[in-house]
Amino acid sequence: MTIEEEMKLMASKVKNAEREIGKAIIGQKEIVRQVMLAILADGNVLLEGVPGLGKTELVKTIAKVCDLDFSRIQFTPDLMPADVTGTNLIVKENDKNTFQFEQGPVFANIVLADEINRATPKTQSALLEAMQEKTVTVGKTTYELPKPYMVLATQNPIEQEGTYPLPEAQLDRFLFKLLIEFPTKDELKQIMDVTVSATKPELEVVLTQKDILEIRKAITDIPIADSVMDYAMSLVVATHGELSNAPEIAKKYIVTGASPRACQTIVKTAKAKALMEGRFNVAFDDIKYVAHPALRHRIITNFDALSDGIGADEIIDKLIAELDSKNN
Repeated sequence: MTIEEEMKLMASKVKNAEREIGKAIIGQKEIVRQVMLAILADGNVLLEGVPGLGKTELVKTIAKVCDLDFSRIQFTPDLMPADVTGTNLIVKENDKNTFQFEQGPVFANIVLADEINRATPKTQSALLEAMQEKTVTVGKTTYELPKPYMVLATQNPIEQEGTYPLPEAQLDRFLFKLLIEFPTKDELKQIMDVTVSATKPELEVVLTQKDILEIRKAITDIPIADSVMDYAMSLVVATHGELSNAPEIAKKYIVTGASPRACQTIVKTAKAKALMEGRFNVAFDDIKYVAHPALRHRIITNFDALSDGIGADEIIDKLIAELDSKNN
């Protein structure tokens, strides 16, 4: 089998997975696609939306369709780090007391961190090592997490009382930040048909753990032209208003620009998008497609942006437009 044929087979499997997920998740096609991009690019996702939009059901459905072990952690102010990672227990064996590590809910292929901003910073930080290094260290022992591994965290953008905003270091470890929007009236009717009826859709496993690991390996081999790579880097550099040649909108509204991890994210997920569409090259449109979810949580805006009603997505739109005008 040629490389092109292997690529098309992988793309077909991912499309089948998206189609299968669509049986249980009505609408939200772009959200499903972007979560799949994050899985294939080996990253974590922050889902933001008001309650009742199916964030939890989305994660559970993806876990089932992709044959992934699923675990849910409900973050609350009294949750302790050991409740997340696990702890050493004293076990009596042959009249001797020994320590035995009891794994916490973080040990799963896909971990749903529900309402992550309700936990204290100390507990939030318990996820940092898992999200970045895919390991958990308890005492002097480090434990490997299962592969593939990813964290999907949710947060409510409206109810801020009793919440602890995620620090920039933790936000940067999320590959994407996705905004879940309210469904249209037609989609709402379909949701009613599925959820209120007695029959629930039967979901099949169409993408295995082995498939995901193979696709991740294939993504690294997808070439990217120097001009496309330069476009991605220029977009990230443009978010830094402190630079002398920065765009005016960045100087006016951005306090802190995106990190180098943002550029890595854009390139990796753009490669993943190319593979999902059966292409063996990365296009400029792939960079633009992943720019918003990759950058919206990595740029910090100032009070002027808030008072002028300018959000991160609008700033990214204008940075892309300015970059395009320079390249034409």
